[in-house]
Amino acid sequence: MAIKREPEKHANHERWLVSYGDFLTLLFAVFVAMYAMGQTDKKKAEELTQSLRESFGYSTRASAGQKGVLQSQDIKPIPAIKPEMAIIPVTAKMPPAGPRQGNIGGDAGSKQMAGEKEFREMASAIEAYLIKQGFQDKVALSVTQRGLVISLKEAGFFDSGSAKLKQDAITTLRGIATGLQQYTNRFRIEGHTDSQPIHSSQFHSNWELSTARATSVIHFLINSAGFAPETLSAVGYGEFQPLVPNDTPEQRAKNRRVDIVVLSAEASGGEAKPETINHH
Repeated sequence: MAIKREPEKHANHERWLVSYGDFLTLLFAVFVAMYAMGQTDKKKAEELTQSLRESFGYSTRASAGQKGVLQSQDIKPIPAIKPEMAIIPVTAKMPPAGPRQGNIGGDAGSKQMAGEKEFREMASAIEAYLIKQGFQDKVALSVTQRGLVISLKEAGFFDSGSAKLKQDAITTLRGIATGLQQYTNRFRIEGHTDSQPIHSSQFHSNWELSTARATSVIHFLINSAGFAPETLSAVGYGEFQPLVPNDTPEQRAKNRRVDIVVLSAEASGGEAKPETINHH
């Protein structure tokens, strides 16, 4: 009996359309995924930027909630930062150790007195430097009527009950100091403690501890950063000028600090100056 053979099928020359359709589908999926990833990164970047701005007090929303690092009674838009101030050059050549004569950093004739605008530019540059160093939680900055206040928190710069600067804080303090030497302003270094009493063989009270810490910073600024001694003064306030009430350990930690105050022209008018004594 003869076997029936099925009729021979014609070749399908359009099968490539199936593969082409799959390729287009996969390509579309890839572009959708890339677009979604790009949108997510952009959103996260905007959130990070906003968070940093709020933490530094640049955003108007920060005033409604917690205060940022940069505090001011009258926050204004931050002026554009000069490119050369974007990062404080820690590796800049420092003057030789030891007291210097004359004005800090060179000829005073080429310098000017910093005002509010310059204080804010310095604060912005220092903030960027602190973030790079990972020290942003150890220093607080504020622009006030007195000038630029740089608060060195005890936790970052001193051991408890000690007036000796921590070794790992030296580089950061030198970088901060480098960013302050381009103006002719005077500086007041102010030591503060919390209300916990201290009585040791070295310090009989918080007065001595706060004054010793302020003096330690002054010695560093003169001997390691090249500041002129006649532009500096040291003050010890003990526990009597707190930022917040000394009710909790966290609040007491905020009060233990050394403030480097870059004095405004008005504030520096009250600083002691050499006077001519008339002999009769």
